[in-house]
Amino acid sequence: MAKTTSGRGIVCMLLGGLLLTINDAIQKSMTSDFPTGELLAMRAVFMLPPIAFLTWRAGGLSSLKVTNHRGQALRAVLVCLSSFLFVGALSLMPLADAIAITFAGPLFVTALAPLLLREQVGWRRWAAVLTGFGGVILMVRPSGASALQWVALLPLGVALCGAIRDITTRHMHGTETTVAILFYSTCAVMFVGFATALFSWEPISTRQLGMFAINGLILGAAYFFLVEALRLAEASVVTPYKYVTLIWAVLIGLIIWGDIPTTNTLVGAVFVVGSGLFILHRELRRFS
Repeated sequence: MAKTTSGRGIVCMLLGGLLLTINDAIQKSMTSDFPTGELLAMRAVFMLPPIAFLTWRAGGLSSLKVTNHRGQALRAVLVCLSSFLFVGALSLMPLADAIAITFAGPLFVTALAPLLLREQVGWRRWAAVLTGFGGVILMVRPSGASALQWVALLPLGVALCGAIRDITTRHMHGTETTVAILFYSTCAVMFVGFATALFSWEPISTRQLGMFAINGLILGAAYFFLVEALRLAEASVVTPYKYVTLIWAVLIGLIIWGDIPTTNTLVGAVFVVGSGLFILHRELRRFS
């Protein structure tokens, strides 16, 4: 029975990663028509129905109770910042490149753990962090002449914000529910996005409104599968499968835009993913 449940968890993680990548591709295709704030606001609006469904499954409105107000606020700010940075990266970079660089998140978490979590980080995990960042440098290509080296700092900023967000989430463990964290972060992105209407928004056609609806619903479904993955199986079983997202990104980028990842991107991604998996392995040994 446990093996069957773990298998379902893996399938949910793979489906969640695929839906997240499809969501990113839809956003990328719409960045030429709409400003970032409008994209994020409309996406958040259509994420609320799936979140309402998750809230119902979690026990209703009581699951949205807030205990750690400071943690919720800080996490919401980080989600807003990373969302704007990532959409900016999607508008300027190939899909696979942007996603590959965001995988540096676990490296930042490990590097910041001694400072923010007071955790001991051994030499093996530090070696993995340095190896992973070597892969990031390879993808960013700071010695090259291409403008991509500066654009690549956007998804790197996403990875840093995501790391601090994850550390903040650890501090919230035991006091806040998953749906509460998701709900308030989504509302924050929606409100900040709507605030940008004071500057420049574009009119939305019926077809484009449908695309926004599909985008939000797909993202909500992705989060549902990711939550289900962690409910059905241990994190140690399903977490490695999130890196399959990079394969989805390469395939979708190739099919839609004809993007072929460079050798630097592929090799760098191998270093980053390998380092992330090794850090996960060391974490599991530390707590076993």
